[in-house]
Amino acid sequence: MDNVLFMKRTADRLFGADYVWSVLAAGRHQIPVATQAAMLGGNVRVGLEDSLFIGRGRLAANNAEQVRKVRQILEELGHEIATPSDARSMLALKGGDRVGF
Repeated sequence: MDNVLFMKRTADRLFGADYVWSVLAAGRHQIPVATQAAMLGGNVRVGLEDSLFIGRGRLAANNAEQVRKVRQILEELGHEIATPSDARSMLALKGGDRVGF
């Protein structure tokens, strides 16, 4: 987990305070890395494409289970979770209602 802090410090040195960052972690460290990154001010994402697990030796049923777990952890730590609309705005995405498929 020290890698997340090292990367954050490096980015702070290179970019100052005016940048937005996010992290994802593949494998069994997905939830702990996401938690640490959020505690350092980053945005996070989780999903089965990065890890099949929800806990030690326990397979996640689906992406939603992983999202619920990270959301619960971060809310308990006092973090505000972006709404889907907020996330679309931050990422400059159109949204499902404005695409032609």
